[in-house]
Amino acid sequence: MIEKIKSAVIKGKIEWQKHALEIMLERGIGRNSVKKVLLAGDIIESYPNDKPYSSYLVAGIDGSDVFHVVAALDENSGTCYIITAYKPDKKHFESDLKTRRT
Repeated sequence: MIEKIKSAVIKGKIEWQKHALEIMLERGIGRNSVKKVLLAGDIIESYPNDKPYSSYLVAGIDGSDVFHVVAALDENSGTCYIITAYKPDKKHFESDLKTRRT
C-alpha cells in the first residue's frame, strides 16, 4: 500500500483535510515534511475499518525529526487524504518511535 501512497504524492494527488492543516500549523509541521515522510517512510499500523477509506499510520524522518502521518487512500481515484501528522513521543511509543506502548 505504501507504493500506492507514494504514487499519489508524486502525482500531486493529495487532499489535505482541514483538521490536518490546523493540527500541523499548531505543531509546526510543514507540508513538505509530511510529503517526505510519505515518500520515504514505512506503514507501521493499518486501520482497515476506517471510513470512507482504510487509513495507515506512516512513520518517517525529515532531517533529524521523526514524524507520524495518518493518511487514507482512495484506491479508485488514487487520491491520498492527509488525516493528521505529529511527532511521536516515548510516552506512547517505544524508543524506536514506531512500536506503540501497550
